[in-house]
Amino acid sequence: MYGLIGKMTAHPGQRESLTNALLKSANDLRDMEGCYLYVISNATDDADTIWITEAWRSKEDHDASLQREDVRAVITAARPLIAAMEGFEIAPLGGVGIPE
Repeated sequence: MYGLIGKMTAHPGQRESLTNALLKSANDLRDMEGCYLYVISNATDDADTIWITEAWRSKEDHDASLQREDVRAVITAARPLIAAMEGFEIAPLGGVGIPE
């Protein structure tokens, strides 16, 4: 299994626009092959920061998702709203919503 935890900081006042763009992507991922979890969360300690938590069957499934036109369109729309981005690869072991 493959996972990512990402931290995005929106330009001041742009967090809502950024989360709206990413939530659209989350709706598109509902039928994405190999995607188990894709969660967008607002940080509670910073009005411009969001966190993205992802769990995938494999890194290959994640990489394939980035080639989809609908996903690429969301990335293109979101990019100007992002001031900073940081990501961490993880290896999910299991939990609620994750197949055994």
